[in-house]
Amino acid sequence: MSDTIFDRIIRREIPADIVFEDEHLIAFRDIAPQAPVHVLFVPKTPIATLNDLQPDQAAIVGRLAHAAAEYAKREGFAEDGYRVVMNCNDHGGQTVFQIHLHLLAGAPLGRFGTREK
Repeated sequence: MSDTIFDRIIRREIPADIVFEDEHLIAFRDIAPQAPVHVLFVPKTPIATLNDLQPDQAAIVGRLAHAAAEYAKREGFAEDGYRVVMNCNDHGGQTVFQIHLHLLAGAPLGRFGTREK
């Protein structure tokens, strides 16, 4: 796997607005937010896409989701709601090839797949 911008953030080679970090993951504000709150949760284990996730690595995705939920509670918007998204490969919208979870919140985000009647 090639060196990504996320690797450089983890190594502190480029700045980021870090909101959470532990031994397994790092979370920071997206530089091109798609909602008032847009935080990326990135594992420190390099895995390019969800397709590359091995069975023994499944807990990594759980850690990302749990950290996002805890952040939402801590910041006070968990009850109002939020969205979490993981993109996979080009057609899925993935632009950095290191798995990561987007947390979006702070305003009504609309609904995917619903139709007006």
